[in-house]
Amino acid sequence: MDNRFGDIETFLMVAGEGSFAAAAKALRLTPSAVSRSIARLEQRLGVLLFRRSTRALALTREGQAYRDRMAVLIGDMMDVEISLGQDRNEPRGLLRVNASPSFGVERLIPILPCFAERYPAVTVDLTLSDTIVDLVGERADIAIRIGPLRDTSLRAKKLGRSRMALVASPDYLARRGTPQTPDDLDGHDCLRFSFRRSVDGWPFRIGKRVVQRPVEGKFFGNSGEVVRQMAVAGCGIARHGYFHVESDVKAGRLVEILADYNPGDGEDIHALYAAEDRSAARVRAFLDFLDESVVMEGDGRAA
Repeated sequence: MDNRFGDIETFLMVAGEGSFAAAAKALRLTPSAVSRSIARLEQRLGVLLFRRSTRALALTREGQAYRDRMAVLIGDMMDVEISLGQDRNEPRGLLRVNASPSFGVERLIPILPCFAERYPAVTVDLTLSDTIVDLVGERADIAIRIGPLRDTSLRAKKLGRSRMALVASPDYLARRGTPQTPDDLDGHDCLRFSFRRSVDGWPFRIGKRVVQRPVEGKFFGNSGEVVRQMAVAGCGIARHGYFHVESDVKAGRLVEILADYNPGDGEDIHALYAAEDRSAARVRAFLDFLDESVVMEGDGRAA
């Protein structure tokens, strides 16, 4: 059986004790077992590690280099094992988080200072992207996504739900007029997502029915944040999760319109993570922190 680590441990002990007999005693092995271990190591490396004589045992130049390098590596390995043991109790280390730009800007970034103050040993590496990421391929610990879940191999923690809302800037409405019914959208620029071309309509409640109404416009955006900024700039009317535009509405940069025709649909927000990663203290801490800190307030229908 290949016992490379055992051979390295034996070598370091011999180098430290200065003899096979002393190393054997410390390791509770026979001198012959120690000798065989060193011979295996030398054969595998293709160099002599010790100069042997009847009176003394000394490291060769290669043996000295091997001892110095292995001592560092073994020390690093022990540090890793100690840190992992501590990690079970105290959150520490690098935490990679991937989130959609809309959620990241509006909900995640504002609470990161509080997380850092609570868990000073955790370093957060945050990436904002609307692309659906492979947690393993992207080396992400947690991905926060909005809308239907597609990857059933991941665990999901629901953070909340936000209703959808139609919004436009006061400047745009002053120039183009405020729609009073869904039919009035015919004369307006509606901002759409370039990655959702399969549906070129918005739902409205007309009487007791929910009707998909086609919309048109001059602008597409490749993310929720891009479309939000277009709306604030007066490029047209946007349909957004309310959490994403709530601060703009409160500040008067955007105005909600056609609320009486809102069908009441919404989007769930989840934190996705691999099942095996849940045991890491830094991942548990961040998930619990999100559960505590992410409040989908202001839309009246948050879950």
